[in-house]
Amino acid sequence: MPKYDLTNRVVAITGSTGGLGSALAAALRAKGARLALFDLDLAQVEAQAKTLGDLSLARGWIANVRSMESLEAAMADAAAHFGHIDVVIANAGIDTMAPMATLNPEAFERVIDINLNGVWRSFRAGLPYVQKRQGYLMGISSMAAFVHSPLQASYTSSKAGVWALCDSVRLELQHLGVGVGSVHPTFFPTPMMDDVVADPAGHALWGGNDKGIWKMVSRESVVRNIVAGIEQRADMVVVPKRNTLIAKAPGLFRRFIERAGFRGKNIQKAIELASSTGWNLPAERQDGPSGNLDASISPATRRSVG
Repeated sequence: MPKYDLTNRVVAITGSTGGLGSALAAALRAKGARLALFDLDLAQVEAQAKTLGDLSLARGWIANVRSMESLEAAMADAAAHFGHIDVVIANAGIDTMAPMATLNPEAFERVIDINLNGVWRSFRAGLPYVQKRQGYLMGISSMAAFVHSPLQASYTSSKAGVWALCDSVRLELQHLGVGVGSVHPTFFPTPMMDDVVADPAGHALWGGNDKGIWKMVSRESVVRNIVAGIEQRADMVVVPKRNTLIAKAPGLFRRFIERAGFRGKNIQKAIELASSTGWNLPAERQDGPSGNLDASISPATRRSVG
């Protein structure tokens, strides 16, 4: 496959001012990409953009990955400003460190909403623009998608969900020429990792992440591999590469199952027939406990969101 040249490509990045987001933005700008930077603090993201070039090269927008409306507005503004969007990198993410028995349920739900739902929202908001350019969607997952540590149920399940989400969406979009990939780095230095190392529970689990199996890799190596993954429109990026077998083992038969069970024409037909409510069911089957939709949601609410 020819290299996907990043020169003048417009790349939208959520969570752009974080440890990985800021390093990735700088590396992509060095490759000639133009950057739509999305984060929660407008002053901070605008300051970041100024360090990367004038407004024709980088600009910041406030965007909250927990809000579809916020992301749609930011993507629309970015597309209008730059003329198009080629690549969306769903990078925003948070972590927790507590066992299920004591973790505040709201903290669990927040991690899932940002790390997993936020990737879906970012992809959905960016797709109309990326599809026009036959571009690429990238979700930042983790080796935690495959190695499931204790005290991190919210994080590991969200990152495993990102991996699955990217695989599913790739099948939906392949006939449109849109690529989709997930990124799975091991531990590397970021402000979030500083919190993990400083947390007594995190230190007890990972031993400070300075040696052995949990030793951190450099942020530079993670960024370098992510950029290479975009240039290759890769399905999966694993950092370091020696972890590839661990990452690919859970999906060893995935390619066979996809080819045997999901024919391209069948996927396209299913997309055409799918209902925007999520289920093509008669109204009477959507209201009772035996239906596929949550019986606690009223019919009026279902109609309003459909």
